[in-house]
Amino acid sequence: MKRQLKSGIIFIMIMIAMTSCKQRVDLLVYNANVYTVNEKFDMATSFAVDDGRIVAVGNDEEIRKLYTSDQMIDAEGNAVYPGFNDGHSHFLGYGLSTFNVNLVGTTSFDEVIERVMAHYKNFPSEWVTGRGWDQNDWEVKEFPSKEKLDEAFPNIPVVLRRVDGHALIANSEAMKRAGITPKSSMKGGEIVLENGEPTGIFIDNAMRLIGSAIPDPTTEQMIRALKKAQEDCFSVGLTTVTDAGLSKQEILLIDSLQKAGELHMRVYAMMNPSEENFDYFFTQKPIFTGKLTVSSVKLYIDGALGSRGALLIEPYSDDPDNYGLQLNSEQYYYDICNRAHNAGYQVNTHAIGDSGNRIMLNTYARFLGGPNDRRWRVEHAQIVHPDDFTYFKDYSIIPSVQSTHCTSDMYWADERLGEERIKTAYAYKELLKQNGWLINGTDFPVEGISPLHTFYAAVARKDMNGWPEDGFQMENALSREDALRSITIWPAKGSFEEDFKGSIEVGKVADFVILDKDLIQIDEEQLPSANVLATYLGGKPMYQAE
Repeated sequence: MKRQLKSGIIFIMIMIAMTSCKQRVDLLVYNANVYTVNEKFDMATSFAVDDGRIVAVGNDEEIRKLYTSDQMIDAEGNAVYPGFNDGHSHFLGYGLSTFNVNLVGTTSFDEVIERVMAHYKNFPSEWVTGRGWDQNDWEVKEFPSKEKLDEAFPNIPVVLRRVDGHALIANSEAMKRAGITPKSSMKGGEIVLENGEPTGIFIDNAMRLIGSAIPDPTTEQMIRALKKAQEDCFSVGLTTVTDAGLSKQEILLIDSLQKAGELHMRVYAMMNPSEENFDYFFTQKPIFTGKLTVSSVKLYIDGALGSRGALLIEPYSDDPDNYGLQLNSEQYYYDICNRAHNAGYQVNTHAIGDSGNRIMLNTYARFLGGPNDRRWRVEHAQIVHPDDFTYFKDYSIIPSVQSTHCTSDMYWADERLGEERIKTAYAYKELLKQNGWLINGTDFPVEGISPLHTFYAAVARKDMNGWPEDGFQMENALSREDALRSITIWPAKGSFEEDFKGSIEVGKVADFVILDKDLIQIDEEQLPSANVLATYLGGKPMYQAE
């Protein structure tokens, strides 16, 4: 009996000694199917986190032999990925849009008006604003006119943006308050007229004439919008978002909220091309706080394909007199590229049409000179002339694409472009070949916020109903591994942060997401049903599914 008691005491002492030799950390994740997304795309089953950073990655036995923690996560065999990173979105704009009329999915202009009336009844306001309509989804695929809107709102100004944000419809009261007349105009934009009178449709730069009359959101409204956007983004597995075009005031507000601990989302902020931004940011080095990155200026060369504002080399196939819109002079783009280059900042330009892409690729080339590590980007790179793909490789220009644009536009894009030109539109695989990497995102609120939908669109080239059966132009689909890189490590690289985040590796921040399905292994038809179980930022839980 004494011998048994002595043996038991020795065993306990050995266990205590073994435990005391282990390093205590803040968090251990085990029993997981971990996609590290490192250079070799290694797999693991466990990792340890301390002080917000990953300190070890390996298998369950070796990690639990060396580390102990009061917080243990049993992933129950589920897939774990680096936190998702949306390489092109509008974070603040999305948050603000959640308080306005949601017009996504409307099937007619009558339905648009019904939604606006219902919203105004529940949330009366001085101005009524909304976003999300797309005439390409309607039986009559033409821009609407203001008459029905005037009838429903004779005295309240109403402004409704198209889904892509490159066109809007305003009622007569809104145009009256903005001082719009039949002679109003703005270079790089169009006010659609009928019988010499504005129809209410404003395209690209012309939208500023209306926008200048709409009251700016208050600071309190912006704070509420940012927190709402953060909540929604964490729920879909995002730990970093891009905000593609912000003012100095908006960037500094995000910074202040992050420093106060009120906003946790990591943000890559592109500045708008304003003198206020240039005077403030170009006089200092790019900003990297760990939560906020400011290293780029956002430009626009043209509009969107859906509103026929994309700038084309040859005219639209369904509008033979229309080449689209160039929003500013080539000298304008040269001058800003010159200032950004001298200040050590990236230039990230919205370019949809093949002419818009060609102009910016040529402009970039004048400054970049050849292979480089400046990481200047073309946002969207949606339609590229076959002769121009090599610019991306020759001058290390990074394509930043949105896979869901392909699956949203595929129903009608060939009507705009014709049989030949459509072949080099949404050419993600061809773009990937140029530098061996690209950035993916959603452009939300133009599209939905889920990076899982981005992944599915990139690999399947189908809509959420599985159409078309064989996929759309599958020669430009991405592999599952590359699609995963395009929403994790490659967007981090696109903001010069690949050594800080984007993969589950020792030394990097512990941003990760747990899913209920394995994106790499499951059948393609199961991809749309994958769900986020948990999202962690710096080792701390930001979202837990019920």
